[in-house]
Amino acid sequence: MRRAVAVPILLVVVVAVGQIASFADPDLRVPIFGASLLLLDALGIGYSLRAARYGAPLTWRITAAGRALSLSMSVCFAVDSVQPSLAWWWAGALSGLTMFATLTAAALSASVRRLRGRERIAFAAELLTVFSCAFILVWQLVLAPAFLTPAGYRWVFEIGFGLGNLLLSVVIGTLLLRGAGRGLGEPITLLLWGMMSWAVADIVFSSIRINGGDPSESPGAVLALTSASLLMTVAAMRTDSAARADAGVTWSTPPIWSLHLPYIGVALGSVVLVAITIEDQAFATWGGLILAQSAMTIAVMLRQLVSLRNSRDAGSTDPLTGLANLAGLRAGLRRATGRFGILLIDLDDFKPVNDRYGHETGNLLLTHVADTLRGTVRSTDIAARVGGDEFVIVLFDLDGSSALAEASAVAERVLAAFAATPIEVGEHRIFAHASIGVAVSTGDEDPKAVQHRADLAMYEAKRNDKHGWRAYDPSMTDQRTRESILADLLEHAVEAGQLGVHYQPIVDLATGRTVGVEALARWQHPDFGFLPPSEFVPIAERSNLIHAIGMHVLAEAAGQVRAWQARQHTDPLQLSVNLSPRQLLKHDIVTDVVAVLERTGLSPAHLTLEITETAIVDTERAAPILARFRALGVRIAIDDFGTGYSSLQYLLGLPIDGLKIDRAFVTQLDSTTRGAAVAEAVVRLGQILGLDTVAEGIESPAQVAELQLLGCTSGQGYLFSPPRPAAEIEDSLNLIPPQTVG
Repeated sequence: MRRAVAVPILLVVVVAVGQIASFADPDLRVPIFGASLLLLDALGIGYSLRAARYGAPLTWRITAAGRALSLSMSVCFAVDSVQPSLAWWWAGALSGLTMFATLTAAALSASVRRLRGRERIAFAAELLTVFSCAFILVWQLVLAPAFLTPAGYRWVFEIGFGLGNLLLSVVIGTLLLRGAGRGLGEPITLLLWGMMSWAVADIVFSSIRINGGDPSESPGAVLALTSASLLMTVAAMRTDSAARADAGVTWSTPPIWSLHLPYIGVALGSVVLVAITIEDQAFATWGGLILAQSAMTIAVMLRQLVSLRNSRDAGSTDPLTGLANLAGLRAGLRRATGRFGILLIDLDDFKPVNDRYGHETGNLLLTHVADTLRGTVRSTDIAARVGGDEFVIVLFDLDGSSALAEASAVAERVLAAFAATPIEVGEHRIFAHASIGVAVSTGDEDPKAVQHRADLAMYEAKRNDKHGWRAYDPSMTDQRTRESILADLLEHAVEAGQLGVHYQPIVDLATGRTVGVEALARWQHPDFGFLPPSEFVPIAERSNLIHAIGMHVLAEAAGQVRAWQARQHTDPLQLSVNLSPRQLLKHDIVTDVVAVLERTGLSPAHLTLEITETAIVDTERAAPILARFRALGVRIAIDDFGTGYSSLQYLLGLPIDGLKIDRAFVTQLDSTTRGAAVAEAVVRLGQILGLDTVAEGIESPAQVAELQLLGCTSGQGYLFSPPRPAAEIEDSLNLIPPQTVG
């Protein structure tokens, strides 16, 4: 590796010493110049062939052929200068002309494979535009003097070399402007810049020669041509010093300023035309026509620039919010250097708002969020909308020691602004709520990696406590990896018999008798052990597995309860099963539930489906489904009442049979008067509307006594029994022993 780096450095030193010597002694300039070109071409051939082993073999092999033709040209002209011969001269001239065509082909071979369809047409148009503008300058400097100078057969040499240099410089310039010039240390990028420099330097050589001078006597021209040849050779050597990495060019999006260069070239071409007309004292003849043509060209060019700007803005801006879109965000992230931070913002419960109030209100909330973000960040930062309800903030130039604190402060400001400024829709005030993930770069690293960490942090914020923010820490990666594994395992858990059902008794608070059971899914994995519902149910909710799991629980529980009912000498047990929001809105959910009831023999009147308030926000879709269940005799209860989108509208307009008081209120019964007041309000509301009430999470006799005073008739909790397998709760069900039945 050290040798691979040392050889290019040694070559640069040798060439530099030679140039210094030629400047010190003009008599040595021509010999040193010729020897330098011969040495560089010879090394260029060998290293180009070696570079072809590691990447872009076609490009490097054609380059090696071009360098060989350059070497042939130098040798032929050197021999001709010592022993003038028409044969040697023509051999050198033809080698040079072929060299330009070969190097141009090498440059194009690095690009043609990457262009598709319309891209090739656009590339050809850019090529023609740049060529036309450059042709004006080359014509004035080289071609016109060559046509006017009687040079005999040398006319072919001057015209051919002028056109060859023009073609090579224009092709390479266009390639570089299309994005090949970003990674300046890449071998082929260096090669392209070397070819470009060679063409420009040779145009200077031709101009000096046509105007009667000796370019080899010009220190600047000699230095330019030698440096260009050196750069091409070092480019081939770079394939070794780059740890034998891919020697091909890595393409990227062209810089924004490059899009304007063709138009600048057109403007300069018009200016040159006017200047030449004045210099040649032909203004009276051609001035008016040229000025009019130039004015029209510049006017069209300006109109195209405006269209280009509008098109670029449209392609990088979200039309609804005016923030950057995903393309604009990616363009902004390309300039992320040093310490920067990314905030990934995902709106919480946006879909229920959209469904309840309509898409116009949803759009109004999104624009409100965008305005809030725009007012929270600096003008140098980026705020972008990258999904339906997902936003990103990029904070640039953060202080190294306090980068995370700065980014976290922005997250807090965003949440505070959301909480302080709702939007008003009629009589309703709607607040934006969000979960925010925060991540900062550790230095010069890929922005995609930082964005991924912000996504993990956002996911953690949403999973643990919505309406908050989380900063990334490495344990989140471990958690996300674990969840990915569990998501794969969950798909096979039912088939493998790992997913069981536990039952928690629902007790009549007055008599202590068990009047029902709630069926709850439990997962016992052979490797991970017992997995609580709080870990695997959210995974199932985010996938299509929740319905299959729900139907499995219903089928097993319905069969078990029917077996218990066959042995019971009191009133039949009531089975309660949770129905997720995704299940409720499934088009064939009623058919699936009926099929389970028919298969197990459980009466619809003995089944209670527990749904959350979030599941019935979309009342237009939920109401007819609940009505079909009611018509069958299935009971409907709202689970965790008071913790979601509570509204009397649901209780009055939907077929609801019962309310379950959330454990959070029950826990506060014997600790705060406010908790008791909320629980009492729910019980009284149920009594007024004729709804049953069941208290969850009962843990003490004092809570039972308080609930009885409030009028609550039923409850469940660890005071009576935790969720347990079927065999372990049979003693609490008042069953007749199997041998005495019948």
